[in-house]
Amino acid sequence: METIAKVVPQDLHTSCSDLKSAQTWMAEICGPHGLKAHANRPLQFRHSGSVLQSRSTTIGVVEYGTDVSILVNEPTPLHSFSISLPITGEQELEVDGRRLLSTADMGTILVPNVAQELVIAGNCRKMLVSMSHAAVSKVLEELLQRPLSRPLTFSPTMDATSGETASWWRIVRHLLTEMACSQSLYRNIHLAAELEATLIRGLLLAQPNNYSEELHSSREGKTPQYLLKARQFILDTAKDDVNLEHIEQVAGVSRFKLYEGFKLYFGLTPLAYRKKHRLEQVRREILRNGSQKNISCIAMDWGFMHLGRFSIEYRKQFNELPSETLRRYKQNRQPGSGMV
Repeated sequence: METIAKVVPQDLHTSCSDLKSAQTWMAEICGPHGLKAHANRPLQFRHSGSVLQSRSTTIGVVEYGTDVSILVNEPTPLHSFSISLPITGEQELEVDGRRLLSTADMGTILVPNVAQELVIAGNCRKMLVSMSHAAVSKVLEELLQRPLSRPLTFSPTMDATSGETASWWRIVRHLLTEMACSQSLYRNIHLAAELEATLIRGLLLAQPNNYSEELHSSREGKTPQYLLKARQFILDTAKDDVNLEHIEQVAGVSRFKLYEGFKLYFGLTPLAYRKKHRLEQVRREILRNGSQKNISCIAMDWGFMHLGRFSIEYRKQFNELPSETLRRYKQNRQPGSGMV
């Protein structure tokens, strides 16, 4: 079996001829899945693309060179939403007892934790966008301003010829072109974060899903003014020694009403909302400054004086330790960190 290096951030390029190597490579990008070939002959697998550093969304082009099936089921759940659109050739998705043809006019979405099979023709070369389940869920919660009440699912086909979904695919094509021409610009963490957030929000707003109705009816104007004032005060004073009484005074309502409103509209208590914001700012600074500033100094600057507790809360929020975030940042910054 051919050896294959582990996927690392930024530029991704590989080719191989055996099934196991192709499966291992794509598992790093989309999550565990089954892969079977329909004929006893070598693959002509190729994948090239880029990883946006912010939340590790991958955008690229993939082909297998022979008829294969991608199998997703309970023992092998994806950790990402895998969205693809053939450039040439075709593929067919089997899900919920239906067979759905995907060509250059119609993309498909594989979702985590749903049994499905994607049959890819040998002549199919396709665009592939992989978005982590955690990142998409986080953006959806930000849009809804509350925690999710059920797993997110999308309609399995995605029109590439008309409407908002066609606009989303045009954005993907543009990013693929630009990443190939000006990669240094896309290594900028601030730009990557905005690009990725735009892609995820666009997918959530354009592609029908089980939260679409709520997303399209949700408006900032529905949030009571006292909550907007309190939230802005929390954001403006995030580094200061502010307690709940201060937030109550700004909101001008009782503690009970403040708690009730925050839980209803933002999904968190006021102090939990402030802690979440502080943790996000620490992470942003680690990714922006890297080793130029000590993690402990960054944490204390944002009000985390108990560093052991800070590390626990950070890991709970981002599923990695602060040191692991820093290590990933350093890997991203290394020259020639792409794969061949």
